[in-house]
Amino acid sequence: MVDGVPGRPPFVLGVDVVRTSPHEETGARLAVLEEAMEEWVRRYRPAAVAVERVFAQHNVGTVMGTAQAAGVALLVAARHGIPTALHTPSEVKAAITGSGRAGKEQVGAMVARILQLDSVPKPADAADALALAICHVWRGQTTDRLDAARQAASGVAARQQRAYAAARAATSATSTSRGARPVMPK
Repeated sequence: MVDGVPGRPPFVLGVDVVRTSPHEETGARLAVLEEAMEEWVRRYRPAAVAVERVFAQHNVGTVMGTAQAAGVALLVAARHGIPTALHTPSEVKAAITGSGRAGKEQVGAMVARILQLDSVPKPADAADALALAICHVWRGQTTDRLDAARQAASGVAARQQRAYAAARAATSATSTSRGARPVMPK
């Protein structure tokens, strides 16, 4: 959990890593995650929830587990009406280090530096979570504004197309009622 605005160093409010036993049933493990996330949402009342965008590379089993956990985070956020954003690992690395190919050590070191911490957060998952949060603070609002601008432009374009079609239909109807043949542009 971080707080901040683009252009200024964010600060850490808290970080935690929820661990479950790999021997437990998947549903029970997801329930533990859901309870922990509910507690964090109630405690911190976040303005947004950022989730790592999951993609399949080699280990489908790992991807499935990560996707299920991401789904729980999205569900908890939706339940509380909190907007969500998905960021790819490369996007997070690029936001934090300047390179989408940075290693875990470099990401951890930059997280500590950005948040002005005495040491790199441990375990590595904690540093990754903070990196994701920082990425969203720095890029999330910009992405939201771009999406809103695209939607607004799409709405304007749709209105213009309807107005143009109505004007063509009116011109065509007027020309036809006078006995003239409509002329269509080539």
